[in-house]
Amino acid sequence: MSRRLLLLLTVTCGVAVGNIYFPQAVGPLIAAGLHVSPDEATLVVTATQIGYTLGVFLLIPLGDRLPHRRFLVTLLSLTGLGLLAAGCAPALPFLVAASLVVGVSTVAAQVIAPLAAGLVADDRRGAVMGTLLSGSIGGMLLARAFSGTLGEWLGWRAPYLVASAVVLLLALVLARTLPLTAPSSPSSRASYPALVTASLRLLRTEPELRRSCFYQATVFAGFSAVWTCVALLLTGPRYGLGAQTVGMLALVGAVTMLCTPLAGRLVDRAGPDRVNLVSLLGVLLSAAILTAGSAGGAAGFAALTLGTVLLDVAMQSGMVANQSRVFAVRPDARSRLNTAYMTCAYLGGSAGSWLGVRIHDRAGWGGVCALLALLAALALVRHPAVPSPARLRERQPR
Repeated sequence: MSRRLLLLLTVTCGVAVGNIYFPQAVGPLIAAGLHVSPDEATLVVTATQIGYTLGVFLLIPLGDRLPHRRFLVTLLSLTGLGLLAAGCAPALPFLVAASLVVGVSTVAAQVIAPLAAGLVADDRRGAVMGTLLSGSIGGMLLARAFSGTLGEWLGWRAPYLVASAVVLLLALVLARTLPLTAPSSPSSRASYPALVTASLRLLRTEPELRRSCFYQATVFAGFSAVWTCVALLLTGPRYGLGAQTVGMLALVGAVTMLCTPLAGRLVDRAGPDRVNLVSLLGVLLSAAILTAGSAGGAAGFAALTLGTVLLDVAMQSGMVANQSRVFAVRPDARSRLNTAYMTCAYLGGSAGSWLGVRIHDRAGWGGVCALLALLAALALVRHPAVPSPARLRERQPR
């Protein structure tokens, strides 16, 4: 794969993933603009994540059958139109419905990952996955900062309308420049129902896939709970800050963009289990640090900053390890494997957003941090013993 193609695919990942996350920073603005409670406004975030989960499950298996360029351009076009509808929404139910459409269609990054995995050698797969994920992280972080700042200046509709224009422009660029690549599994001529149900069969028959799904679902549930509720904490009476601050807090996590390529190289050298273990321990530590954020003031905000950065780095590094493990299971069915994996991950994320808001209502920020710690502990209990460095060297090809 050429560097130019990798860069183009990385940018596409960033733009697509950003559409899932920027509503997290403008939830309070949506509540004020549409005259609903902040808790009701979080339905927009939940609907986007549920839609994304549906899109991964229903659309990504087609990556094993359809030409990638046409598939990607179609998905981005639908996303742009959904964002336009969301920006023009007259009431919360219409906005939630449009957000569901955006979530379903903005799955381009999950089409790209199996495509790229098939274009590189096995010993470079982790590094390429890390590079693509750094683009996704950049999109996620910049989208939060962009939406919080733009929303403060021009209202909550502006981020949706600008994102719509960017996505439609990218669809046009890809239609003109992306190579007409074949599907990652051209031999697959199964019917659409068979392609979709194949992901469930793989989940039942492949233990390494199930293990990776469990790790990511639990960690991403905690991650989503934290990022959905941190906007409520910062804009609430404890801090009294604006949506722009939520976006700037997310932007501090840009260090994650530098860590994921490194995590990918570590996966290539040491294997995914070691990286997973360190990542899960990092999530557990972040929960302890984030708990101090409930104190408010400068010290509390510093704890929130450090804790969210550590959480972002740990979650995304674990994502690199898990995807590398998953794509090695069945090279002829990478899109379907990725469907099972990402469906489980975003089901966990959707559940985490929903559960986090309910726990925040009853137990405050400390309850959200306890949820994060519990989920990390569940994943650690499932984690197997990691081979020693000497044993790992024995396993390496000579």
